Parts: sequence; C-alpha cells; structure tokens
Amino acid sequence: MKKVAVFASGSGTNAQAIIEYLEKKSVGRVTIILCNKKNAYVLERVKKYSIPSYVFNRDEFYCTLNIQNLLIDNKIDFIVLAGFLWLIPKYLIHAFPNRIINIHPALLPKYGGKGMYGMHVHEAVIDNNEKESGITIHYVNEKYDDGDIIFQAKCKIEKNETPESLANKIHQLEHQYFPVIVEKMLLKPDNQQLTSGPVQ
Repeated sequence: MKKVAVFASGSGTNAQAIIEYLEKKSVGRVTIILCNKKNAYVLERVKKYSIPSYVFNRDEFYCTLNIQNLLIDNKIDFIVLAGFLWLIPKYLIHAFPNRIINIHPALLPKYGGKGMYGMHVHEAVIDNNEKESGITIHYVNEKYDDGDIIFQAKCKIEKNETPESLANKIHQLEHQYFPVIVEKMLLKPDNQQLTSGPVQ
C-alpha cells in the first residue's frame, strides 16, 4: 500500500475528499499532511482521521532539506498538492520525479501562473466572458501551473454566473475527480508518466 503526503494551505476539503476516498481502497493511504500556515483549517479537519501533520515556514521549505528528509523518513511514495500555494522547490521535484501532482481551478493553460488561485481565478474567468471553466490536474514542475496535464473536467458558465457560484461548481468537480485521479496515479507503474487524460 502506497503512502501519500498531502500539501495544503487552506481549509482542506480536497484533502478530506482524498483521505476518505482512499480509506475505501487498497492502493494507498494519506499518511501525513504538510502545511505552510499554522492556522489553516486543514490541520483541524484531519485530526479526526488520526493523520499526523507538520507545519513549516518558508525558510525551512526553501533553505533546508528538512521536508525532503521528513518525506523520506515517512517512506512517502507520492505527493498531492491540494490547495497548496507555494512553488515547489527543485530538490523535491528531483527527489519525487513524476510523483507530485497539483489541481488547478481552471482549464490550463489559461488562468494559470503566480497569483492565479482561488477566487482570483474565477473572477478573471467571468471578467473575460468565458463560456466554460473547469479543473486541471497536472504534474508539478519548477513553474506555477506549468507541468504536463493529466486530466481536465469542464463546466458551463451561465449568463448570471458569479465568482462564488462558479467556485461551487469547481469544488464539485474537484471532489468528484481528484480522488479518482490520485488512485489512478497510485496504480500506475512507478515513474511512468500519464498525460493528456480525458476531458469530461
């Protein structure tokens, strides 16, 4: 059974969805939560699952190998970014090749990059009169939202859509598809890359 580390910065709904989904499967388990904000609600949310968590600051993340060593000590096989807002450093990408994925609340390559997260994305999508939005699950590389795409799912944008209503649609897509894609990634042979998955 493979061990999964989840990095999160916010409330942790995607982390929870993945934890609960994998608990019903035999392929893997979330065994540690890593967070860059000591007051993030994800830390409270995961307590009921008895999953250990670790909070770190920017200096520890970028200037030491503490996080890499922690992951190795915990025999982590795969890393999932679930609402984690910092750029992943090169050392972690090299230590876990093709084993770090992220979810983005838009249809990349549009509306990606630094500063494009959360409501900022949904506001930009609506301001530009887009007809659809969605989610993108992709490999992580050394740039924001730039790694090869694994999977996308779409939703329509209605005439009276607001950033808040669009956010609700995106959350539904995230919770529906992200845990399933994580499972598929854990089932594939080590370091084999899955790309250009289906667009729903």
